[in-house]
Amino acid sequence: MFVCVCNALKERDVREAARVVGKSCPKAAYAQLGCKVKCGQCLPFAREVLMDGRGA
Repeated sequence: MFVCVCNALKERDVREAARVVGKSCPKAAYAQLGCKVKCGQCLPFAREVLMDGRGA
């Protein structure tokens, strides 16, 4: 499922990027992927995805 339509980022991409940088911050994950938050509508869902990924 897409997390960010503006940047075409999928859940697995955001989770992996956050894992690489060692942070659960969506902005850090986006930066790792070479993207920036654009409209911001994705941030609540991106945070939820990253929080769910911690327990896995």
